[in-house]
Amino acid sequence: MPLMPKRVKHRKSQRGRIRGEATRGNRVVFGEFGLQATQAGWISAATIEAGRIAAQQYIRSEGRLYIRIFPHKSITSIPLETRMGKGKGEPEYWAAVVKPGTVMYEIGGLSEEAAKICFARLAHKMPVRVRFIRRRPGT
Repeated sequence: MPLMPKRVKHRKSQRGRIRGEATRGNRVVFGEFGLQATQAGWISAATIEAGRIAAQQYIRSEGRLYIRIFPHKSITSIPLETRMGKGKGEPEYWAAVVKPGTVMYEIGGLSEEAAKICFARLAHKMPVRVRFIRRRPGT
């Protein structure tokens, strides 16, 4: 079941530009280790789900996985071989807008080696560059 909003104010959104670093959601809060984006981009709902399945298969029932991103943005496209001037295309999929520094996934209840292996499996599925981070002491 793909992630998508229950309701939206507007069905079609403009593309926009991803500028600057993430000021929110940029530190590990729920788990001990996190997967942080170092590049900007759109992460589709299908990619988020593929990452969740890859991580869940590795951790089984030992740890807890937290997904910190949600696809709020509708991405539209016009069918192939369509002439110009027939308007904006229909929503094709939903995507999460990710800025550099956004923590996308977190893991708790696993050793550091196991978390690194799990996130390595997950990083292969991501369309942006990512890095492994630890929770800061005192937060």
